[in-house]
Amino acid sequence: MRFIHTADWQIGKVFRQFGEKEAVLQQARLDVIDAIAALARAEGAADILVAGDVYDHDAPSERTLREPLERMRRHPALRWHLLPGNHDPHRPQGLWDRVRGLGPPPNIVLHLESQPFELSGAVILPAPLLRRSEPRDVSAWMDGAPSPDGWLRIGLAHGSVAGFGGEGEAGNPIDPARPRLARLDYLALGDWHRTNAIGPNVHYAGTPEPDRFGSQEEGVALLVDIAGPGARPVVAPRRVGRYVWREIGHRLDEAAHLADLEAMLRALPELPVLVARLTLAGALPLAGHAELDGRLQALEAAMFRLDVDRSALAARPSPADLEAIDFDGVLRRSSDRLLAEAADGDEAARRVAEDALVELYLRAVQPAPGRKGRAA
Repeated sequence: MRFIHTADWQIGKVFRQFGEKEAVLQQARLDVIDAIAALARAEGAADILVAGDVYDHDAPSERTLREPLERMRRHPALRWHLLPGNHDPHRPQGLWDRVRGLGPPPNIVLHLESQPFELSGAVILPAPLLRRSEPRDVSAWMDGAPSPDGWLRIGLAHGSVAGFGGEGEAGNPIDPARPRLARLDYLALGDWHRTNAIGPNVHYAGTPEPDRFGSQEEGVALLVDIAGPGARPVVAPRRVGRYVWREIGHRLDEAAHLADLEAMLRALPELPVLVARLTLAGALPLAGHAELDGRLQALEAAMFRLDVDRSALAARPSPADLEAIDFDGVLRRSSDRLLAEAADGDEAARRVAEDALVELYLRAVQPAPGRKGRAA
């Protein structure tokens, strides 16, 4: 059997920190459904297992409720298996009853109860969440679930496998022995936003469209092949997401390093769709900070989003910097006072004083519109 395993679409997620670009990221979460469908068609996979968190919350607007259903309707040759997760649990008169009341298209299967669903030669054993946090292991029922002899057994669940870290959000634990106890050929999991293989037949799909730093950099779905009962699954991640979220660290110890930084970033092939958090360290003269500002403004225009943390990048004024501010006047006395504060103060005072020195330099030497703060 060949199928697609995906999870954590979180349709309707908000990105308020992105301002006017929020709608673009929300649209990407819908567009990735079409990308998953294209992958399934290209690879000959008729079934797509969505392991929870189709929606970001359990009370979406009517439009947000309908939008992913309409995307899936456009691909009638594919069968979409939807499972409630911790963001969209199946509560009475809740989200999934609303979906059911809409009369979803026949190619969408709602797994709202813990009962087997038969495909040709395989049975899906779903474990839907009925509340945001479950203290019990809702996958336990799979152990005694019946299935025809010689059929594949595929578990579908949303939660955190005990003993494998805490990257997930769902409170319900999943026994790492579940595949053995329930004789599963594959356990398709959601909740972690990072693709992860817990074992040869236990996988987290990750999110198909990234939404945070420190997690999935590129959105993927898993292409799964199982030759037969007892065979080891062949699992291959396939990129389906549009935007790339990446954390980048770089050290600057002299002005000459600025060109290297810009060249490194511009060489990234995903630059136009890159959401980057750039952390800078080291020390630059005041003129170097001014040059850095100009380069960052250009790079920000080249990327989808650039956040810069320069709190660990010190300002080390050169004699030329200080003379350029004002050789023997009130500005020079101000810069000398700030230099003393930067040298004698604690870390917070140092940062404030160095920021003030850079601002003083910019205003006195090369006034320019808006400068990015040290921790954007």
